Amino acid sequence: MNTLALPQPKSLLLLSDLALLLVAVVWGTSYGVAKGALVFYPVLGFLAVRFILTLVLLLPALWRTSALQRRDAWRTGLPLGGLMLGIFLCETLGVAHTQASNAALLISLCVVFTPLVEWWLLGRRPAQAMWVFAGLSLLGAALLSGGLVGTLGLGDALMLAAAVLRAITVCQTAKLTRHSRAPALALTAVQAAVIGFGSLLLALCLPGGLPPLPQASAFWQASLYLVLGCTIFAFFAQNWALQHSSPSRVALLTSSEPAFGALFAVFWLGESLSLSGWLGGGLIVLAALWTTLRRA
Repeated sequence: MNTLALPQPKSLLLLSDLALLLVAVVWGTSYGVAKGALVFYPVLGFLAVRFILTLVLLLPALWRTSALQRRDAWRTGLPLGGLMLGIFLCETLGVAHTQASNAALLISLCVVFTPLVEWWLLGRRPAQAMWVFAGLSLLGAALLSGGLVGTLGLGDALMLAAAVLRAITVCQTAKLTRHSRAPALALTAVQAAVIGFGSLLLALCLPGGLPPLPQASAFWQASLYLVLGCTIFAFFAQNWALQHSSPSRVALLTSSEPAFGALFAVFWLGESLSLSGWLGGGLIVLAALWTTLRRA
């Protein structure tokens, strides 16, 4: 029997909007927070700490599943976790070699890249206007990174690679989870295991391995912020908001992430952007916003 969805009370809709804006703030600030943590520990070690901690917190959700759900979680989570390991390696190494403001803006290019990757992997041809906004976003990336007057920096190039990998992961997630019975938290636990232990294995294979864990409280505060805020809180807040708001409203509010990330990096971390950098960042945000609205 079909039922009509009742309109949500204004107070509940406002609370949902505030929760989503907080998710965007948390995600946006994550680049600056990660950059601070990397002062104390290498990239691979930091990723291992962050995602093994995440796994420990999510293990109860994995163990509570049935054998069939657990099998689906591992079957789906292993390949997706491998893709996400590549994303976080590119992102975190990128943050280490560029400004946090650049990282927050460049990663939002995945919104524009996703329809193009869908065409490549799924055969869904994008609208003609998509090519215009893809061009605008790449022009914005060039202005932001100084690509029009010099060579593309390593950090910015890694963030572009992460944006492409994010777009591929979105498409593969839609494909692989279509018939999966794994609960979302169990799937997230498997992905965290792949990223955390994959990073640890890569680190141990390098000459010298990893140094002892840092004692600085700033490192552990940053790690806990990323685990609790960017993974646990953001996951629950976004899913709760989807129960009380429309997908288009959710997509629109969370697309403010790059703006919060750039503002945090400039006003809190003391980074600076040139006029061309602000212009490039504006073009990227505009292209991402238009794409989000169209897809929603």
